[in-house]
Amino acid sequence: MFRHLLSGLSRRVPSQCAVCHAWPSRPVCDDCVQRFGQPVPRCQTCALPVLPGMHQCGTCIRQPPPLNQTLAAVPYDYPWSGLMTEFKFHAHTGWARSFAMLMRSAPWVEPALDAADWLLPMPLSIGRLQERGFNQALLLARALEPTKVEAGILLRVKETAPQSSLTRRQRLVGVRGAYALEPLRAAEVPNKRVVLVDDVMTTGASLHAAATVLRQAGATHITALVFARTE
Repeated sequence: MFRHLLSGLSRRVPSQCAVCHAWPSRPVCDDCVQRFGQPVPRCQTCALPVLPGMHQCGTCIRQPPPLNQTLAAVPYDYPWSGLMTEFKFHAHTGWARSFAMLMRSAPWVEPALDAADWLLPMPLSIGRLQERGFNQALLLARALEPTKVEAGILLRVKETAPQSSLTRRQRLVGVRGAYALEPLRAAEVPNKRVVLVDDVMTTGASLHAAATVLRQAGATHITALVFARTE
């Protein structure tokens, strides 16, 4: 029992790398970032990996998404998938700054943040927010560019089943009507350049639904920026 307690504490030592357990270190040490966080060529509109020299995948060419650009820092696999679980479901909120640094270092992220009028964190439903106690996308957005964060414009108005339990088609159908704009601020959206911030992108259904709402309201350029992208 004592050994188990020490093991649990060691995973939470602030100066210890959560991946290799080296210390002193940030939540993810430089060696682990170098090993697991190298940029790869990605489709500019959905962030799936593509061959070097390609700008878009075949799917996005055939069916352009409602996003001008999608940027992802790392793949959603080891060790990032486990770290995201800890971040979201075990309240490791202090990791947001380190994750934001990784996001900023990804190709094209700095220009996107500089050009943006707003960073809009993907909102959680009221029930999910009460259950978790925080919105991980809001933490990331504030760590990325706090002066541009607008947390009250994009709203989650429909509760949906956990996305991990659904097929792609079910996700696309389930998020229809899930997002809306704050009525008192909708008139501010036309001609805005917006960055939608989220932790993980899987099918893109939620980001596409939110982007569609913004596009219909007059946003001129919409970038999705996520920490991890499933592949």
